Amino acid sequence: MKAMIRLRISLHEAHYGGGLVDGARILALFGDVATELLIRHDGDEGLFVAYDMVEFKAPTFAGDYIEVHGEITKVGNTSRKMEFAAYKVIRALNDPENPSAAEVLDEPMLVCRASGTCVVPAAKQRIKHES
Repeated sequence: MKAMIRLRISLHEAHYGGGLVDGARILALFGDVATELLIRHDGDEGLFVAYDMVEFKAPTFAGDYIEVHGEITKVGNTSRKMEFAAYKVIRALNDPENPSAAEVLDEPMLVCRASGTCVVPAAKQRIKHES
């Protein structure tokens, strides 16, 4: 099962000089995708237990458009292993003479990838799947 969201990173979300966005914002987006996946799969939001791996590959800036993909890769009795990737699809140019300038990237740029585990207690699983 897969899910995807796309959004613009606002200036309000910039945490560092030059409009740089904290990597934790990308992890929060992974959490949003995980929640959607769990609702679609189990009918419950479940809980994010742990990240196995997080790798930041490129910076994200205010004004960038980010596309976040997630996939359930393994289903246990209550655990759900997931993989995530965040791509920059539109880049803010941060040009002082043209502050609204941006460009669509020819190829999406990987900014972060991660894997982790979520849990949905058996009593909360509202959607039953055949084994």
